[in-house]
Amino acid sequence: MTVATSLIPGLDAIVKRGDPRRRGEIARAIAELFFQDPERLRPELIDLFDDLLIDLVPHAELTSRVDLAERFSRLDNAPPHLVNQLARENEIMVAGPVLRRSPVLDDAALVEIARLKGQGHLLAMTERPVLPAVVTDVLVERGDRDVVRRAAGNAGAVFSPGSYSELVKRAAQDGVLTLKIGQRTDLSGEHLKELLDGTLDVIRRRLSSVVNPVRQVEIKRAMAAIEEAALPPGPRRDFSGAQRTVLTLHREGHLGESALLGFAKAHKYEESIASLSAMTGIRISILDRLIAGDRYDPILILGRVLNLGWPTVRALILLWYGPNRTPADADIETARVNFTRLMPTTAERVVNFWRNRQTI
Repeated sequence: MTVATSLIPGLDAIVKRGDPRRRGEIARAIAELFFQDPERLRPELIDLFDDLLIDLVPHAELTSRVDLAERFSRLDNAPPHLVNQLARENEIMVAGPVLRRSPVLDDAALVEIARLKGQGHLLAMTERPVLPAVVTDVLVERGDRDVVRRAAGNAGAVFSPGSYSELVKRAAQDGVLTLKIGQRTDLSGEHLKELLDGTLDVIRRRLSSVVNPVRQVEIKRAMAAIEEAALPPGPRRDFSGAQRTVLTLHREGHLGESALLGFAKAHKYEESIASLSAMTGIRISILDRLIAGDRYDPILILGRVLNLGWPTVRALILLWYGPNRTPADADIETARVNFTRLMPTTAERVVNFWRNRQTI
């Protein structure tokens, strides 16, 4: 029994032995007095209401507690002990409203509740207009997929470097989380690079389509850095001379399949790649990585998009094998069959993707 209940005759008995409906009625009646003009209530009156309601509200029916939680959650001067009491209820219908919006709850209370309560309470917190790092640290540490997604999508949330790193790590297995993190304005360049490095290409493309133009530029730069870091060690090929040769052919109107076939037959790798780059619009560094890979499939795809004849495609495959390897006739025949069966629409989709991976 609080001092307040002892001051009102019969109230203590109602608190202790009254039925829930009666308690709810009294709690609502007292709360209505508070709601009549809450802005004018002096601190000592708020304390009095606080003492009265913390004894009555916990024993009231669920519907009454939910209604009171909703109404008190919107007040800047709601009774603080009552609000904290409501926020700690196991029933999320009661705790949810104050966890979502009550300005009376301080950071310490939010952290304590986040550490003790379940995912429903954490999810409600993610909707607060402002979430400091001390709170999001716990949300990221304890939160399930929905909690972390909602927190990452909250523009008013602040994340510590450690929590950001954990978010990026979890995003590697969660495309929705990747998109939410990628759209945050406080995402650092380093974290953006980490995010893209662990993300599937399809998610990268989707992310590029939903972020603002500044972030699109940052994504392109980060992808270029990732691609550069993924190149094998050792000396890099110099395509400058080959580019000049191809540019000259283009200016003279001689750049086409015939020139490409000549470069491939002569095992001029740089000139072949530079020609394919000019003919397809794909950046040289990307083509170099594709064609220097462990499969010749990119050659088939490029050949189909450019409508190259089989002799030219075959010469490019032999270029891929290199002068010191001789493919079996069966392997070349398999490549020819695969090239014949490759649908132009399929090849065009792949090439468009390669084009879109270019940076500025």
